[in-house]
Amino acid sequence: MTPGSASQRLLAVIVCVLLAGVIVTAARYTGVPTLLLDWFTDPAHWHGPNGIPVRLIQHLGYVFWSMLAGMAIALPLGIGLGHVGRGGLLAINVSNIGRAIPSFGLIILVFMLAGFGDVPILVALTALAIPPMVTNSYIGMRAVDPAIRQAARAMGMTGWQALWKAELPVALPLIMAGVRTSAVQVVSTATLAAYVGLGGLGRYLIDGLATRQMAAVLGGAIIVALLAILTEAVLAWLQKHIVSAGLIK
Repeated sequence: MTPGSASQRLLAVIVCVLLAGVIVTAARYTGVPTLLLDWFTDPAHWHGPNGIPVRLIQHLGYVFWSMLAGMAIALPLGIGLGHVGRGGLLAINVSNIGRAIPSFGLIILVFMLAGFGDVPILVALTALAIPPMVTNSYIGMRAVDPAIRQAARAMGMTGWQALWKAELPVALPLIMAGVRTSAVQVVSTATLAAYVGLGGLGRYLIDGLATRQMAAVLGGAIIVALLAILTEAVLAWLQKHIVSAGLIK
């Protein structure tokens, strides 16, 4: 770890501690902890079609299918172009259109074209998931030492064998970093499904704001934040177990 990265981490920790102190102090004088405790312990919020388990499953469904579609598009594209070393800049710029278009605007546009259903949110989340995976997979493949490719060819490997057995394992840390970034972004942005009448954890935010129930808004936000942290932790654990120990820094 470099001194710069260490100081940045320390600064981030200090900022988080200060923000946490401000939030706790403000919450103590506004009664927010009591409202949140009442909201989370209310049995009505854990049962039925509007309960937390159902909303969580709906939210995870949006994340799963959009990430699956994004990986099916982005990873072959980024890995393939990185392998041949051509067209990468164009692919990255095209995929970044998904970042340039506001997710909410894209949801409304697809909603107007396709009508009510899961299609608008899945299209928007897939567009959001693609750019980091395309970029990281392409850069990861191009960062492979040319000597590794030459050694693979010298051993008699075909192009596909060199890709799967030599290049891809070396590029996997960067590829997984792109997947982790996309997943966390998708988990957070999936709350927008509630804007077009769909389910998910975003219902607590939208409905809570509409009815001025701040406990529901804060409760939903906390669940989404915890889900994003858990997603990052699970993917980090997965990366640790599928990436060669010699490549982990």
